[in-house]
Amino acid sequence: MLAAVGAASTEEFYADVPESIRLRRPLDLPAALRSEAELVRHVGALLARNTGTEDALSFLGAGCYRHHVPAVVDEVINRSEFLTAYAGEPYEDHGRFQALWEYQSLMGELLEMDVVNVPAYDGFQASATALRMAGRITGRRRLLLVTALDPDKLSKVDDYVRPVHDLVVVPGGAGGRADLDAVRAELAAGDVAAVYAEAPSYLGIVDPALPELAGLAHEAGALYVVGCNPISLGVVAPPAAYGADIACGDIQPLGLHLAYGGLNGGFIATHDEERFVAEFPSRLFGLAPTAVEGEYGFGDVAYERTSFAVREEGKEWVGTAAALNGITAGVYLALMGPQGMREIGQTIMANTRYAIRRLAEVPGVEVPYADAPHFADFTVRFTGARTAAEVGDALLERGIFGGRVLSPADALYCVTEVHGKDDIDRLATALQEIAK
Repeated sequence: MLAAVGAASTEEFYADVPESIRLRRPLDLPAALRSEAELVRHVGALLARNTGTEDALSFLGAGCYRHHVPAVVDEVINRSEFLTAYAGEPYEDHGRFQALWEYQSLMGELLEMDVVNVPAYDGFQASATALRMAGRITGRRRLLLVTALDPDKLSKVDDYVRPVHDLVVVPGGAGGRADLDAVRAELAAGDVAAVYAEAPSYLGIVDPALPELAGLAHEAGALYVVGCNPISLGVVAPPAAYGADIACGDIQPLGLHLAYGGLNGGFIATHDEERFVAEFPSRLFGLAPTAVEGEYGFGDVAYERTSFAVREEGKEWVGTAAALNGITAGVYLALMGPQGMREIGQTIMANTRYAIRRLAEVPGVEVPYADAPHFADFTVRFTGARTAAEVGDALLERGIFGGRVLSPADALYCVTEVHGKDDIDRLATALQEIAK
């Protein structure tokens, strides 16, 4: 087999895996467990070492958020026709295709877009694929990232696009916002495929310049790709409303529980134009006529786009999708409705503003960019003797998860609808004690 593919050893297949993340030793596995009882005891002991975000007061966010998940969401998605239907074909489908079509329709309404994919792995993957779609549509190579971005997401996107694209991270301007002059300068060369922004950004800022970025991108012949938090869209305008060609993001806030490494699912949305639809690598479900006059079913649309149909000739490889998580988000959106989404968005924005104001009152604590509009996440800066990591350790001793550390002085804190005024006040009091 090696001779047939022209490789000297299997090691050549892993040439793209950076040395920094190679293990280079056997896995540190326990001795063989000889019974189910031993396995249950062993795994149970490991799980008992964990403190979850429901067991402690948590202000962690940065992409995975604790939200309330209505009981009916779990009730519906744990039905066997959804939970155990791995892929699904029409002849053995019991509502799964329709459920995903309903999810796409609800997301389309939320995003003010026409076409939404069956979820990809996660929001990181959705952003990377959206940018490669933009590259294929425009035939250009450079990609501009213009708002604050999660370093982990940047790593994933760079890894996924680097065979065909060059990423340019445009440094931010004043107040944690996009630097429009710097964006103009980068666009001047005329070789930019897409301008990518996030709403809110990694730092939680909803940049007032988002509409202006659309104009700059389009004037330069580039597409405008916007990553967004879908739970914000009851109060924040969807990307399509201010000129985005492609919207993307993660559906984790829409009824998906927090877990180690998830749960996640990536959405990509566009208008119903052939140049966009033809570049979706993922499955799209739609209505299709059946053999019975006047009867319709649910099935794949333009299946020939996908690597399922053309295998190695596909524009991108699409493996296992996060379809069950898409059904989860669909159930959540159906339960919430427009009014529910508006109310939860208003609650999160109000809690965020209160938290910013309350923490800024604590001696030794500053909130950079406090005047900017925020949603859920916000930066906290510690000006005393302790670093942000040391403050986080001290909070943990008090049963509180602090924010994600950004630098020695800064951490990213988050509040959602599950945080009450008393929770925020408890955090402020704990920070005051630590400062003393």
